[in-house]
Amino acid sequence: MATLYLRDTDTTLTDPDGIAVHLTSRGIQYERWAADRALPENPSADQVLAAYAAPIAKLKEQGGFVTADVIDIEPDTPNLDAMLARFKSEHWHDEDEVRFTLAGRGIFHLHLESGVIAIEVVPGDLLRVPRGTHHWFDLCSERRIRAIRLFQQVSGWAPRYTETGVDAGYAPLCLG
Repeated sequence: MATLYLRDTDTTLTDPDGIAVHLTSRGIQYERWAADRALPENPSADQVLAAYAAPIAKLKEQGGFVTADVIDIEPDTPNLDAMLARFKSEHWHDEDEVRFTLAGRGIFHLHLESGVIAIEVVPGDLLRVPRGTHHWFDLCSERRIRAIRLFQQVSGWAPRYTETGVDAGYAPLCLG
């Protein structure tokens, strides 16, 4: 399950309900999801989307999402470092960023009015970061993540960089 790091107060939360309450009070959605049906060992993207069809449909209705896909990043993904460089710098989007982690793990740093918090996501974690929220993302040491992404626009989103430099003061926590 996820780990929430309140970076500026050196506090850590690991209880899913406590994480959800803390994030909800800041406008961020966190949930634990389970598949509606058993999945094979290496399911295709279509199998994954079918297994999570009910929670995806609910989230689409709640948030105006129009499409969902599955992203699969592994250590040997071509141009991985260039891809990750786009997300390691503080940025924001014109739409909500939604990720449901299926495999691997990564860390989202969220730069909120109350300070910087970080949430390490693992399989079963859904995170919805509202549009306009300053954040950055990095993979953990395994350099692996597979996730369902939802988009409010068919064309998807593009990062808009803040160039504040805040991200430079917060090294990823999950590199061990």
